Amino acid sequence: MRRLLLTFFFLFLTMCAPAPRYHYSSPPPSKGKNHQKQSLHHRQKPPPMLIKGVQHTAVFMASYYGLNDGFDGKKAANGEIFHKDGLTAAHKSLPFGTILKVTFLKTGKSVNVRIIDRGPYIAGRDIDLSYGAAVKLGLVKYGVGKVKVTVIKWGTGETKHHE
Repeated sequence: MRRLLLTFFFLFLTMCAPAPRYHYSSPPPSKGKNHQKQSLHHRQKPPPMLIKGVQHTAVFMASYYGLNDGFDGKKAANGEIFHKDGLTAAHKSLPFGTILKVTFLKTGKSVNVRIIDRGPYIAGRDIDLSYGAAVKLGLVKYGVGKVKVTVIKWGTGETKHHE
């Protein structure tokens, strides 16, 4: 009897444990006729990361921010003020100050942006462009899209300190 109680106790504890967190996921499925749900086990591999000294070009899923979301005029993660019409971007790990050439694959248009912020924090997205950069690329019409990202100059990662 005691063994049975212990078994149920441990079973109960494992059912209450938090679910694992996933760091990468594929973009949300389209809502067209071929709408398919993807399970957690069949996610696409994340795009290759840009690592200093190793790889200088990658294809990312891009989105944009700064329009009607309250970020314009607020401090970015590096300490400077974010301007929605600027040519800046957010990435989870690239050093602050890194300059990227971003080409929207759908339009072929390119723009250079500087990493000043962290994000995006929505699964399946790799880089968040400022609204101004998204306008120049033609991304605003689509909301999200694949971009080719090439490192022009690596940043130092330094932040701006404001008293």
